[in-house]
Amino acid sequence: MDFQALYKSKLTTAEEAVKLVKSGDWVDYTWCTNHPYVLDQALAKRQNELEDVKVRGGVTMWMPEIAKADDAGEHFAWHSWHCSGIDRKIIGKGMGWFSPMRYSELPRFYRENLDGVDVVMMQCPPMDEHGNFSLSLAPSHLYDMCAKAKHIIVEVNTNMPKVFGLFKTEVNIQDVTYVVEGPNPSIPELGSVPPTDVDRTVANLIVPQIPNGACLQLGIGGMPNTVGALIAESDLKDLGVHTEMYVDAFVDIAKAGKINGKNKAVDYGREVFAFAAGTKKLYDYVNENPNVMGAPVDYTNDVRVIAQLDNFISINNIVDLDLFGQVNAESAGIKHISGTGGQLDFVMGAYLSKGGKSFICLSSSMKGKDGSLKSRIVPTLTNGSICTDPRSTVQYLVTEYGMINLKGLNTWQRAEQIISIAHPQFRDELIKDAEKMGIWRRSNKR
Repeated sequence: MDFQALYKSKLTTAEEAVKLVKSGDWVDYTWCTNHPYVLDQALAKRQNELEDVKVRGGVTMWMPEIAKADDAGEHFAWHSWHCSGIDRKIIGKGMGWFSPMRYSELPRFYRENLDGVDVVMMQCPPMDEHGNFSLSLAPSHLYDMCAKAKHIIVEVNTNMPKVFGLFKTEVNIQDVTYVVEGPNPSIPELGSVPPTDVDRTVANLIVPQIPNGACLQLGIGGMPNTVGALIAESDLKDLGVHTEMYVDAFVDIAKAGKINGKNKAVDYGREVFAFAAGTKKLYDYVNENPNVMGAPVDYTNDVRVIAQLDNFISINNIVDLDLFGQVNAESAGIKHISGTGGQLDFVMGAYLSKGGKSFICLSSSMKGKDGSLKSRIVPTLTNGSICTDPRSTVQYLVTEYGMINLKGLNTWQRAEQIISIAHPQFRDELIKDAEKMGIWRRSNKR
């Protein structure tokens, strides 16, 4: 087959391509870095012609043009699978909603549960000689999304890296309706915040718990990234990577010579991820790098796959937790922040791994809007807060005041251990709360 001829026959302008969208359609903007750019601009220009266009996206890194107009919500409705700060702004505007999920289930949602996918719009790197467009930085659920779609529009961006994949990480020109050659915008960068003293203290408690040959998963945020930086500076060796999100810290660890994947029982030697976002350093590193492989999220986050990787180390941070050991990583009361993502899957998978450990880390306190100090360890989760990790699943909890293991502990032992890593200013009050809830013994140390 002459793939180049087929490509040319499907090449069109963004303005022509978005005419596929009709009022009432479900349109997918895909995920994170792969969201469309010039197609989004063209669709926004059609706003007054359209009503009730429902758009799906997630981990949004820039404000979509379709969401910018004051009356955008009269024409478009945004549905986020996982919220970034941009998604929260769209939701706050009254034209967006969150779709709860365990991220590992998302490909199956497209195969079995969703009403339909009328049009997919996504940025991809240029087509290869075999007619394939790499799903680049976000294989995630995109293959199953495209398999369900009536129409696929690929927006070519030469700045998108070509990422090798295990499976389900390309879409072929034969399945594409239109190709649009975009203006090649640079990929937005997800910078990291400089580590705090608390971040460094927590990281210094975790890193000694990591053995040589471990397989790593790092969540997003200051603490996991600080752990990654310390690993890069450590004497650890023969590490592997199997993660939901690939972040800059992995690049630093790999360039320090710490990663070879030689102890991985599956995907030997490969750093495997579902999606990636970071700085240009990361985008350059993953481009055509045979050591790095993209994969669908129902593979990377599958508890059964994670459990096959010995000495699996999962490191994630959270919003707050209560004295029962219930963890909230996604909301502040009813105010939505992010989503369940893969945290629960990795907490469970790491514990099932031979020698595996799951670390949930947090600062013991935070400053409120009024400048007062507030405890992140609370008697019970705030009314409306989401329990991301049930108390029965949590293993290690870490603050700047210490590390505890909740496995095997009863309710009063849990309360005692959790209070021991709370900020000292709040411990006496937390003890009183535990007493009121019947999870404190008189013999416990105050």
